[in-house]
Parts: sequence; C-alpha cells; structure tokens
Amino acid sequence: MNGEENPQSPQNPQPAGASPPPRSPEPRQMTGRQRLAAGLWPPRVTRAQLIVAVLLFVLGLGLAIQVRSTNDDSALRGARQEDLVRILDELDGRTERLEDEKQRLDDQQTELENSSDQAEEARKQTREKEQQLGILAGTVAAQGPGITMTVQDPGGTVDSDMLLDAIQELRAAGAEAIQVNGVRVVAATYLSGSDGDIEVDGKRIEAPYLFKVIGKPQDLEPALNIPGGVVQTLEKEQATATVAADEEIVVDALRPAKRPDYARSSS
Repeated sequence: MNGEENPQSPQNPQPAGASPPPRSPEPRQMTGRQRLAAGLWPPRVTRAQLIVAVLLFVLGLGLAIQVRSTNDDSALRGARQEDLVRILDELDGRTERLEDEKQRLDDQQTELENSSDQAEEARKQTREKEQQLGILAGTVAAQGPGITMTVQDPGGTVDSDMLLDAIQELRAAGAEAIQVNGVRVVAATYLSGSDGDIEVDGKRIEAPYLFKVIGKPQDLEPALNIPGGVVQTLEKEQATATVAADEEIVVDALRPAKRPDYARSSS
C-alpha cells in the first residue's frame, strides 16, 4: 500500500469525477413590513376581542349621543337673560294650565262615578263642554277676568305682524278669548296689512287698537311687558301700548257657526 489516498476509502466515499450533492435552499428572510402584514392578515379574532370591540362601539355611541344632546342645548345657553325669563314664565304658565285641566277632568270623573243619575250628569257635562267649545270657536259670548290693551299709533307705523305677535303672546300666556276692535279672534284668524292699514279676517280696523282678553291677569300682563316683548317692540316704532287688568272683561263679538264641508263626527 502506497501513500496515495484511496478514493473508495471512508474518508472520501465519493467516486472521483462525481459532482457534489445539491444544497437545500436557504429560507428567504422576511422584511419587518411583511412580518407585520403576516401577523395582521388573516385576522384572528378571539371571543374576548369581539366582546371588547362591542363594548367600545356602545361606549362611542353613547358619547356621540351625549355630544349631540349638548349641542341641542347650545341655543338656550346663548340666549339673552330676558329671553330665558320669558321662556321660563311661559313654561310655568303652561304647566299650571295643564294641572288645572287635569284637576277639572278628575272632578268630572268623580261626579260621574258618584252621581245617582249618571245619564243626567253626562248631559250636564255635555252642555258645559258645548259652551266651552263655543267660546273657543267664537260662536258664544264670554266674560271673566282678564286684561285690556290699547295700542295708540299716531304715526301709522304699526303693521299686522306686530299685532299678530301680541295675539300669539297672549295665547301662549293662557288667553281663552280675544277680541280686537270688535273682531273675534279664533284659531283660523289671520291679519294682513301694514302702516296703519290693517285687516283682521278681511275686516279693516283702525287705531287705536283695543284688545279685550279673558284669562288670568297675573299671566297675561307680564307676558306683554317682559323685556323685549310686545310693549317694548311697539314703543320702538313710536307707538304706545297701555295694559290694564280687570276683573270683568266682556268678549261679545261673535262669529257665525260654520258647518265643516267634509269633516263629520266619528262617534
């Protein structure tokens, strides 16, 4: 045996002239962005994550509603003090009128339940209701406590919008019957004209304009005299308005009873 190395020996088992075996390819390294994308997609949502997402949605919805409610109140926050006082007075007056109406209905119910002749009691209440509706419709004269307001317009600057504002303020304060210069004011009443040439339901009226109003004087008079109200508005137009409370106001201007063309009682 010589010193040459045997190609078949265990130290070199590959035959001479043979190509080396192929190497396995090394795995390609991913970039940081690719690893992030692979971790996010496809999403793996657990039950706990789903519950947290629902809770966060509900919380966000509640915050949105709260913000919207806060924005709705911003109009009142920016209102003037006299406007807030006026709104508060109107709300107090409406609340008191609703409580009175509730008490009246409760009393009627008690009378019906306790009356020995419920049919007669029902007819009595029907007649009273008819009178009340007649007052509202202007077909029945009315009397009771209230106020008078006289508007002097020497310069002819008062227009129909100013008188309409006065009527609206009186209605909001609880006026139950209104008459202006001999014309009964009802729900369908309209005013037109300007510069002293004013019509109420097509009937021309002239200054001085006399309002006869039945209602609670303690509510009607302050409604006209509040800062920025009807009286001050008329004074800015060089007109004057005098308001006086009275325990006995008579509203006797009547409107003809008109039968509806289409509406009929459903009872």
